Amino acid sequence: MLDIKFLRENPEIVKQNIKNKFQDSKLPLVDEVIKLDEEFRAYKLEADTLRGGRNKLSKQIGMLMGQGKKEEAEAVKAQVSANAKRLAELEVLEEEYQEKIKKIMMIIPNIIDPSVPIGKDDSENVEVQRYGEPKVPDFEIPYHTEIMEALNGIDLDSARKVAGNGFYYLMGDIARLHSSIISYARDFMINRGFTYCVPPFMIRSEVVTGVMSFAEMEAMMYKIEGEDLYLIGTSEHSMIGKYIDTILEEESLPHALTSYSPCFRKEKGAHGIEERGVYRIHQFEKQEMVVVCKPEESPVWFDKLWQNTVDLFRTLDIPVRTLECCSGDLADLKVKSIDVEAWSPRQKKYFEVGSCSNLGDAQARRLKIRVNSKDGKYFAHTLNNTVVAPPRMLIAFLENNMNADGSINIPKVLQPYMGGQEKIIRK
Repeated sequence: MLDIKFLRENPEIVKQNIKNKFQDSKLPLVDEVIKLDEEFRAYKLEADTLRGGRNKLSKQIGMLMGQGKKEEAEAVKAQVSANAKRLAELEVLEEEYQEKIKKIMMIIPNIIDPSVPIGKDDSENVEVQRYGEPKVPDFEIPYHTEIMEALNGIDLDSARKVAGNGFYYLMGDIARLHSSIISYARDFMINRGFTYCVPPFMIRSEVVTGVMSFAEMEAMMYKIEGEDLYLIGTSEHSMIGKYIDTILEEESLPHALTSYSPCFRKEKGAHGIEERGVYRIHQFEKQEMVVVCKPEESPVWFDKLWQNTVDLFRTLDIPVRTLECCSGDLADLKVKSIDVEAWSPRQKKYFEVGSCSNLGDAQARRLKIRVNSKDGKYFAHTLNNTVVAPPRMLIAFLENNMNADGSINIPKVLQPYMGGQEKIIRK
């Protein structure tokens, strides 16, 4: 959410930003919120004046009564009564206008970083760099669920009976591989100085609206019926919510956290839910990284975060590339975002396995996450990035570590988590 003062003083910058994000339907909101803000400030000024005059008038009544000027005192009393009535009206208007302004400000997108490429959608994202040599073996690589089924590692049919499409049972060595990757990612991030955390897997609505846009919430979140609770779509939501309405001492920054959680998503949209695949599903597990820092440090942290994901995938013998998200592909709260994509030998192309985002002070402003410094208080910057999210990551792992006989190589860094196992072979 933008600072209303910034919007008031820079309406053309805000409008150009909306155009850069190809959301022209939101352009009228800028003038609308400016008009509402003017009216709100006029009401507030009048209300503040009345509040400031209450004590003065009360003292005046006492003084007049002490002087025996009853009629004049009664006239001032009438004025006090009229002022109180008007103040009550103004306080209602203040609240109404604050709510109207907040509602609009929550819709107006954050100002994107000047380095973000301008484009309508993800088809115009820009490749930044490749890491590792993408290879295509001289044997056919089956569809990922076929690889898992050949290793007795997945049961989609039973899951469909139990919960419907978008769910799965992972079994045997594939289930162990899944857990091993999560554990390895956890230790990888701890070794890079991040504090490990297991957060609540449900959050209240005030946290949901603090960390994402209304459109994202509707498309992603599952609500618990009859309660003000939502299942998290990623642990980032719960992790940023940890700081709601707090004042952090500047000396304590940055806060670098890595968190584990299950994630639950409706996955509404054009992609749908595959009947046989596990690329887009309703339930999965994830290792995340979250940083709360000073504004001037967020660009440096942004580069550190996506680099962590690249480094982790390379230790698992998986080629990856980074992709700069264009303006039209950025969620409204994001300042800048880079996707990490893994190589798929079967498809002969890269696919998304993680996303790194700098949200500036947007989440902090919504959630009132402030920093106390010698020069006063300011809003922190927040960033997040996927470390690893199986089972999507399993697709890349299995395809890139598969042998002609159908067995799967286990990279050395993962072998301790697999009980020393060097390969997964067909039983």
